[in-house]
Amino acid sequence: MQRLHVGITKNPRKRLAFLCLAVFLQSLFFTACVTQDLESKVDEYIHAHLKLHKFSGSILIAQKGKILMSKGYGMANYELGVPNTPQTKFLLGSITKQFTSMAVMQLQEKGLLSVEDSLKKYIPDYPNGDKITIHHLLTHTSGIPNFTSFPEYTKTMMLASPVEETIERFKNKKLEFTPGEKFSYSNSGYILLGYIIEKVSQKSYEAYLEENILQPLGLEDTGYGHHEPIFENRAAGYSWDKDHQVNASYLDMSIPHGAGALYSTVEDLYLWDRALYTEKLVSKSSLDKIFSPFKDNYGYGWGISELFGHKRISHGGGINGFTTNISRYPDDDVCIIVLSNFDYSSTVRISRDLAAIVFGEKYEFPKERKEVKVDPKIYNAYVGQYELEPGFIITITKENERLFAQATGQPKAEIYPESEIKFFLKVVDAQMTFVKDDKGEVTQLVLHQGGQDQPAKKIK
Repeated sequence: MQRLHVGITKNPRKRLAFLCLAVFLQSLFFTACVTQDLESKVDEYIHAHLKLHKFSGSILIAQKGKILMSKGYGMANYELGVPNTPQTKFLLGSITKQFTSMAVMQLQEKGLLSVEDSLKKYIPDYPNGDKITIHHLLTHTSGIPNFTSFPEYTKTMMLASPVEETIERFKNKKLEFTPGEKFSYSNSGYILLGYIIEKVSQKSYEAYLEENILQPLGLEDTGYGHHEPIFENRAAGYSWDKDHQVNASYLDMSIPHGAGALYSTVEDLYLWDRALYTEKLVSKSSLDKIFSPFKDNYGYGWGISELFGHKRISHGGGINGFTTNISRYPDDDVCIIVLSNFDYSSTVRISRDLAAIVFGEKYEFPKERKEVKVDPKIYNAYVGQYELEPGFIITITKENERLFAQATGQPKAEIYPESEIKFFLKVVDAQMTFVKDDKGEVTQLVLHQGGQDQPAKKIK
């Protein structure tokens, strides 16, 4: 009795078609298995965060032009029981900066400005404006202090502030260093960029982006995050106070402007990612400039680094009630987007661990940190001020046998001992280690957050 395949092999064309179909089906099966395995691992990892109440939001993972996973977790509104989905809209915070930098580069290509223009050209009476360029503003190397770190910021953030008035808050502050000398993250610089975009284009920042970036790319679920309008699928933002979740403090959205005012979805941000591989918005030379690091691995609205041996172009965001991250791995054509409506979620760490899952690297599940008893007398040595970067101070105080940390422009938060030198916060996923010298004197603390260890020297 003849076997079935013998008849097929007699016709070369049928045999080739059969083999191609078999290879295609095998490829589909393999891809489906890989995707299913990825989703299983991601679900297990994210649910570990959910169990500890450390995440609520939406994620998207894509590779080579295909979405491998797009999913919501937790609630967009906990009071009404509305779940997060891939269509949920989140405030982006500083992810806004990459849209601002794109607008600047478009205006440069139109011949309406140059990144080498001085700030004085647009604000003639700005102190040291002749020394500060648009390039310095884009790269956080202007030396202009970050107004959201000012002690009074949290007391005034609920008051409407047109961009001109916001600029007045920091305009006459002393520069922290000579422009171009070093990197120091400053929202102030991107407020100025938003103002320059308006002045040059003769349109509001919101209108310019809508007409020149959002509409051309079909980003229908992205826009300026005004408080008043009713947005379908808008997420409510949440914070942590002592030992429980609360609604985030109100922020008037006139304030963040070009530094952090946009909202979007994971799916719209993926369309944004795809556009950045093309010349739909600007030329390749402009894109190359955007993605070229100047100082401290920062380009124009993006951080350029390496993770697990893969080039990464990324940026995070944080604003009342929300934390966000978009990470692009251009050599691998991988994009990972994490948007959360918990402002204490560590989206940087989550993004990093999702990348570890994609690239087959090691990662750790979040764990519940437990407070241990220590002698409160040891706290006396930790009291003082620690400089994380110029103008950004972490102040450690002792009150009623308890230890507190307060970063510049942020509320005070209790830190809890895991050992005599290691402490953790409950309001954010962050830890601190106090470091002593050979004499036993505390010389610095190390802030552990988002997968990074950041030393802060004791200055007082």
